[in-house]
Amino acid sequence: MEQRKLGNSSLMISEIGLGCMSLKSNQPKQSRDIIQKAFDSGITFFDTADLYDKGQNEMVVGESTYSFRKQIVLASKVGNSWRADGSGWDWKASKDYILRAVEGSLSRLKTDYIDLYQLHGGTIDDPIDEIIEAFELLKVQGKIRAYGLSSIRPNVIKTFLSKSDMTSVMMQYSLLDRRPEEEISNLLKKSGVNMVVRGALGKGVLINKPVEPFLQYSSGEIVHIVRNLANLSKRIGKDNMTLALSYVLSNPAVATTVVGISTKLQLDELIKIKDQLIKLSDSDKQVLLEGVRSLYYTEHR
Repeated sequence: MEQRKLGNSSLMISEIGLGCMSLKSNQPKQSRDIIQKAFDSGITFFDTADLYDKGQNEMVVGESTYSFRKQIVLASKVGNSWRADGSGWDWKASKDYILRAVEGSLSRLKTDYIDLYQLHGGTIDDPIDEIIEAFELLKVQGKIRAYGLSSIRPNVIKTFLSKSDMTSVMMQYSLLDRRPEEEISNLLKKSGVNMVVRGALGKGVLINKPVEPFLQYSSGEIVHIVRNLANLSKRIGKDNMTLALSYVLSNPAVATTVVGISTKLQLDELIKIKDQLIKLSDSDKQVLLEGVRSLYYTEHR
């Protein structure tokens, strides 16, 4: 599988990453088997968060990747704190909290460093300067190798771009959500920062799930987009999943697309197409976008 440099860091990551959120912590053997097979198949980027399953997801990932830890890029996220009664979580964005929370993640992940540590959300009212100070201190201490955001708020992304040395921004991006193309993807590329894509398959609608409204698109518009995808797939002899992933990976700002996997069958389907990914031509993109209106971020601009 192709390995790509991640932003301004020295990290090299697989162009398809494993989104570990969907792994079942109550089925540890299956989760371990999925992670092991993903690694054996060339996937070197694994993404989790302290929020997922109240930290148990990090534990599963840590146990599963322990034997090949130094051969992969491990990403986690910080900023959300579960309440003591388990009723939900609260947003915690402070230097002190981040410096405390990383210790829990390191312990659960069974590692002494996290390759990519991401702020899991964020608002323009956060103490951004001290958040950046926390990440920079963790880099100096060797507890993280790089840091980034997981956000779709343009104003937050632009502020971090102007103030920090962040490496990446995890964003939802797909044929059903091309909002990053309006402005953000170009800003990231010019700044040497990469997109880490999530949601490239549009919650499965682009491959096999029933059509339903998505963002500002009606069901009829979604049917049209899926039809365009199917037409190009037939023309060039690829399936919908291959082309949906190829579309986002053809954006020069993108380093990797993280795909959520919960079953061995899903992983097998992903592995089957990993060597068929292609760089789409302008004419290919024209076919995919024919008759499709552009969407834009309407909040947090």
